[in-house]
Amino acid sequence: MIDFAIPADLAAERDRVRRFVIDKIVPYERDPRLTSHGPTDELRQELVELARAEKLLTVQAPESLGGRGLTHIEQAVIYEAAGWSTLGPIAMNCAAPDEGNMFLLSKVADPDQVQRFLAPVVAGHQRSVFAMTEPDGAGSDPAQLSTAATFDGENFTINGRKWLITGANGAKTWIIMARLASNPHLPEGPTLFLADGDEPGIVIERTMNTMDRNYVAGHGVVRFDNLVLPREALLGEAGQALRYAQLRLAPARLTHCMRWLGAAERAQSIAVEHARTRTAFGKPIGEHEGVSFMLADNEIALHQCRLTIWHACWLMDNGEKARHESSIAKSFVSEELFKVADRCVQVLGGIGISDETVVEMIFRDMRAFRLYDGPTEVHKYAIGRKVLRG
Repeated sequence: MIDFAIPADLAAERDRVRRFVIDKIVPYERDPRLTSHGPTDELRQELVELARAEKLLTVQAPESLGGRGLTHIEQAVIYEAAGWSTLGPIAMNCAAPDEGNMFLLSKVADPDQVQRFLAPVVAGHQRSVFAMTEPDGAGSDPAQLSTAATFDGENFTINGRKWLITGANGAKTWIIMARLASNPHLPEGPTLFLADGDEPGIVIERTMNTMDRNYVAGHGVVRFDNLVLPREALLGEAGQALRYAQLRLAPARLTHCMRWLGAAERAQSIAVEHARTRTAFGKPIGEHEGVSFMLADNEIALHQCRLTIWHACWLMDNGEKARHESSIAKSFVSEELFKVADRCVQVLGGIGISDETVVEMIFRDMRAFRLYDGPTEVHKYAIGRKVLRG
């Protein structure tokens, strides 16, 4: 049976997180270190220390690594509260791509890799990247992977080019996807590798100019120029990268939805307050049907999105992979929350397209959310195939 009641202790923690974000994090939204390429790492570190002081850092991590081992439903409640500010998840170290990378490494990395590459990320001391997307290869279809790796029995050598690599500039823990060539030592095919960001074969060509600015250091273009890694750099089993990527992506789709639900709630609260106080034609604009209907549509969408997220989380907490349901959630929630943000801009009128409020930033970031972890069309394609198979 699905229980929609939030336990009292979880509700109290949700409220504590929301208050922390409002009191301590929201003031940083005007900080000049929140740049067009996202927060600087200096700003991230300052925010992380605020969360650490409140014992709200990396709460989703396994208990063995110092976290609380939250269930998926618990994450949904806490992440929604953290998402009230786009800086909230960054402060609490539950933002993408680190949150998804931590999940993957906790499932696949060996003990030595956990200590070297995962533990510092969990502690908030360094950032991570997942380097898969390519200009002319892997993206929505990772099977088109063109970055190549060779293995001589002792070392891997990786060559290729990636882009839209979130947080690449300054990240220390790198998860790299490359196609391992045929060799007498290991299975060939798409494979994951771990590397330190300071390796000389990792070349950051540039940071891309994008419409969103909620990820630390933005999105980079990266070249692997004869990157040499030891055998110990192999993450999991050779040839299994696509399977591991799915292990990471199913819950990561949902955590994106959780965080952006909080941001959409913030936009709605700003629009509601404006509708109460702004007057036109002799009364507050919220009393005009055109505006009140937009706010009502937003409230309906927020409720539907929350229930969709919770259902997929409930399935995963009960041992299901929920790939189908997480695809439904990602495609539905990303589209609906973008409509919410768009209606909030409309309600705000002229100030909605300015930086007088954060709604304009949420709107732009929400547009990008429709592409994160697979665009809507890819998820609908997968959903449609399952429906046709019956």
